[in-house]
Amino acid sequence: VKSVYLGSDFVTITKYAENHWTHVKTKVFAALMDHYATGKPAVTEVAEVTDTTIFEDDDEVVAMIKELLETRIRPAVQDDGGDIHYVGFNEDNGIVTVKLAGSCVGCPSSSVTLKQGVENMLMHYIPEVKGVESLEEEPEEDSQPPASGEEKKQKSYEERLAAAGIPFSE
Repeated sequence: VKSVYLGSDFVTITKYAENHWTHVKTKVFAALMDHYATGKPAVTEVAEVTDTTIFEDDDEVVAMIKELLETRIRPAVQDDGGDIHYVGFNEDNGIVTVKLAGSCVGCPSSSVTLKQGVENMLMHYIPEVKGVESLEEEPEEDSQPPASGEEKKQKSYEERLAAAGIPFSE
């Protein structure tokens, strides 16, 4: 398992492309059910400060960006099992930087959602916003590049299927 994202009413599991869902699914489900059976909370503390918390030193534009992300954009993205986090706003070029999480990471539709959904809404309500960019995930340091072009092509195919949420088995 590469990552686990806990939403308010969902869990998104991301696996490495070389692992097949048929081998991972049973173990993940068992771990979730075992934890659920304990009655313990999944998260022990609620974060009081989030990426969209409006601070006193935030200017009006940043406050509006954070409010739109929290009230309009995030709920829509979370409906699809993902999330979006505010990273920053560059006043010089008008670019809002966000980071995608959950099922949005690696999803082929995320660039369309980012441009046609998030960017259009922010630019409509906030004239100072000129665009939106997503902060990409850092590559894993321990990941090895494929040895041959064929292996690279196969891994790319598996990654694309995994990103689309389609189980792959040989």
